[in-house]
Amino acid sequence: VQLQASGGGLVQAGDSQRLSCEASGRTGTSYTMGWFRKAPGKEREFVAAIAKRTGRINYADSVKGRFAISRDNAKSTVYLQMNSLEPEDTALYLCALDQSGSYASSDRYVYEYWGQGTLVTVSS
Repeated sequence: VQLQASGGGLVQAGDSQRLSCEASGRTGTSYTMGWFRKAPGKEREFVAAIAKRTGRINYADSVKGRFAISRDNAKSTVYLQMNSLEPEDTALYLCALDQSGSYASSDRYVYEYWGQGTLVTVSS
């Protein structure tokens, strides 16, 4: 399984940005795709996840109401629409795939596959 993330860049506070992550290879038919982020000096943290089979969605409290995760199953792609961006959202955004998951878990340890990430920088 390979994950290719894209869409990062430099934006100003208050702007919006959309990230994409395309999965390829033997993903299986029932999996969860999630987004995590890693800021300098901080631990990797959960952002959002969506389960393919159940449609279940899960968000971190810090992004609820600002970010929206969605998927296009035909393209094996998940999107993260980020609105009202804040400087605190600056991080390397990583997409991940939990091959057997149907619960949109926030636990990074259940995700078997990780993409290389895309950098989002929000200036104040």
